[in-house]
Amino acid sequence: MEIVLNIILPVFGVLLLGYGAAWAGLFDAAANRGLSLFAFNFAIPLLLFRSMAHADLPEAMPWGFLASYYIGAFIVFGLGMGVGRLFSRRLDEWGVLGLSSAFSNVGMVGIPLVLTAFGDTAALPLFLLMSFHSLLLLPTATTVIEIGRGQKGALREIPWNALKGLVANPLVPALAAGFAFSLSGLAVPKPVDAIAAALGDAAGPCALFAMGGTLRQHRISGNRVEISALVTIKLLLHPLLVWVLGTWVFTMAPLWTHVAVVMAALPAGVTSYLFAQRYQACLPTAISTVFLSTLLSILSLSFLLYQFSLRYSSVISSLPEKP
Repeated sequence: MEIVLNIILPVFGVLLLGYGAAWAGLFDAAANRGLSLFAFNFAIPLLLFRSMAHADLPEAMPWGFLASYYIGAFIVFGLGMGVGRLFSRRLDEWGVLGLSSAFSNVGMVGIPLVLTAFGDTAALPLFLLMSFHSLLLLPTATTVIEIGRGQKGALREIPWNALKGLVANPLVPALAAGFAFSLSGLAVPKPVDAIAAALGDAAGPCALFAMGGTLRQHRISGNRVEISALVTIKLLLHPLLVWVLGTWVFTMAPLWTHVAVVMAALPAGVTSYLFAQRYQACLPTAISTVFLSTLLSILSLSFLLYQFSLRYSSVISSLPEKP
């Protein structure tokens, strides 16, 4: 119960407040978009920059940690594509369904949840996973979609478009800048650090409130069996695979394994909906998967964090830091 009250309730409570404010007409779509832009373009990047700049980097890149997460991610991506085949979807639609199964809502839910649950010691594994999240999954989805649509010229542009997309994503330069400070040993100038701390503190609440408002704008529609299959893959199979790989194959330290599992157990990211909207493929299914997985993750993440707390008698934030 303490896990729910101290970790889940503060995180998802803010999200539900955003939903309620939008439902009551106190926070319209324009206001929600403005708050989302502030969180994504300013508050979250500065939070990432400051956390990464103050992080103690490992002596060697923890490839086993990354493999345990991304092998699992690509397996569930393939399973999502399999759902598309099962329901006679077109090949380009498979890419959207694969992304819905594998792409976690890291920015709006993952960052505040992981840092609240595990403390600052989780910053390094969290941000290492984030560094590769879009880099690996978005080009994969784009490739499947473009192959499905027979756009050979578009395929040649995928590497360049992926690079442009990464540079244009404010989270990536922020992580890179923070990594540079941490690697160099230089201290962040105090005025910059103070500004980053002030705006970074607003990142979690603003992102979660905006996410709640976004969910209010949509309803569950589409094939409910298909949606249920995608949500099951995202909330159950994805974290289970990562746990097996992190515990039994790559033998990670408990904290690093737990961060990876929680990241895998996050609800589907809004990015999958944006892809569906951009390509006009599986739009009702994509947004319904985001909506339903977000609601159900309140229960699944509560159970997951509770199990972690039972396995280790100490508080979660005191788990070992190194991979």
